[in-house]
Amino acid sequence: MIVSVHQPQYLPWIGYFDKIKKSDIFVFLDNVQYKKREFQNRNKIRTKNGWIWLTVPVITKGKFLQNISEVEIDNTKDWQIEHYRSIELNYTKTEFFHKYKSFIEEIYKKKWSKLLDINICIIKKILEIFNIKTEIHYETEFNITTTSTQRIIDICKKLNADTYMSGIGGKNYLDEDLFIKNNIKLIYQNFKHPVYKQNFDGFQINMSIIDFLFNCGNKTWDA
Repeated sequence: MIVSVHQPQYLPWIGYFDKIKKSDIFVFLDNVQYKKREFQNRNKIRTKNGWIWLTVPVITKGKFLQNISEVEIDNTKDWQIEHYRSIELNYTKTEFFHKYKSFIEEIYKKKWSKLLDINICIIKKILEIFNIKTEIHYETEFNITTTSTQRIIDICKKLNADTYMSGIGGKNYLDEDLFIKNNIKLIYQNFKHPVYKQNFDGFQINMSIIDFLFNCGNKTWDA
């Protein structure tokens, strides 16, 4: 049984969902430290000039060590209107925008207070659209207090998993010997980013998955 884990991200890229799709169980790391300037509160969409960030404003002043589950959205800004307008402006002429725009409309009509909640809601809706039925769990279910590679090992043991799938970046920080000692097979995600027709000339890699969805529909991205 293959397990993978990741922090809940905002409008994640295709590779995030590819890892979930290739796993039997996926675990949201909802009990880890929030990191600024990563993908937990922002992601990229395509524009005629390349790409732009869509960033959810969050309250971080005086909260350097806050857990991702504690991060509050700064709703003094009209970020939801801005995000929806940016998406509509840049994708309204794509083949599948009008088929799936209701999903985006629902997200941005709702008032969100916690970053974790909107991220997980978006991810689950996209999994449903792409008919990805991987079993989902949350790290907080397991009361794990260890860190680093041991944390991953302990999650796998809680789920009786014999295989852990990491993103390729895991080669830089995982203790591979620890997996061997615990009889858990470590594999790395073999993801090849698809090249597909985008709504503007040229191709920009690593956009949010909504770029693929609005241009290609909910077909598989596998080669």
